[in-house]
Amino acid sequence: MLRFENVSYSYGDVQALQEVSFQLRPGEVFGLLGPNGAGKTTAVSLAVGLLKPQTGTVTIGEGHSPAEPGVRARIGFAPQSLAIYEHLTAEENLLFFGRMAGLRGSQLKKQTAWALDFVGLTPRARDLVSTFSGGMKRRLNLAIAVVHKPPLLLLDEPTVGVDPQSRNAIFDNVRTLADAGCSVLYTTHYMEEAQRLCHTVGILDAGRLLALDSVEGLIRRYGGYPTVVAEGVHGEERFAAEDPVAELARLEKTGRYHRLRIEMPSLEEVFLRLTGRELRD
Repeated sequence: MLRFENVSYSYGDVQALQEVSFQLRPGEVFGLLGPNGAGKTTAVSLAVGLLKPQTGTVTIGEGHSPAEPGVRARIGFAPQSLAIYEHLTAEENLLFFGRMAGLRGSQLKKQTAWALDFVGLTPRARDLVSTFSGGMKRRLNLAIAVVHKPPLLLLDEPTVGVDPQSRNAIFDNVRTLADAGCSVLYTTHYMEEAQRLCHTVGILDAGRLLALDSVEGLIRRYGGYPTVVAEGVHGEERFAAEDPVAELARLEKTGRYHRLRIEMPSLEEVFLRLTGRELRD
């Protein structure tokens, strides 16, 4: 559905992307994980056709450019900076952007009603967006991106600044769309989001794609050994173990610990190993 092949892009002397390659399949949630400034928004801008690659190619479907008018109608885009009109109601926003996406007449009304219901905003459909919370505005931003039911959805940091309830609602929306066959490119700097939501994750840092695999594959390749955490009278001790079950049994036999547990590696360990630094907001 979406393919990057050896894509590079720079802003003057700043290399935003350097020979980045990946492919997004139908029904897949593909996560681009990286800190602010890693190149995630540049990648999304290239995918939606707002920018053109300086080297390499970005294609949609059967080799089409994202900038082609007929192709753009197949893309939904929710930018990190909210693309909504606060002086309009939620319903008016969706009617406006639905028309921009080519919807008309009864289809426009039907899709507007569906999008409002999909993100849980039907009760607030005729309220001014200026009265909405940050989480509600993010959900409306998503509704606008999917009102025309595109097969490709681009979400750039879609949960920045939202409350936990709205974040979980957005997660549920993304899963539902993917289950229906929609391909989702999801950028985030929240590791927990990528680990919970994405089928495939690419770790992007300083414009370079350092690793690309399933979450399980990344952890298996780069996460290191599991850790057995042992709590005793002298505090907590941690033991890296290739076979954590055997290590747990060995420590239990010593009788020195009143509590033992196994911690599996996470994407945080993967990121630290690949970049040598923590991923922060």
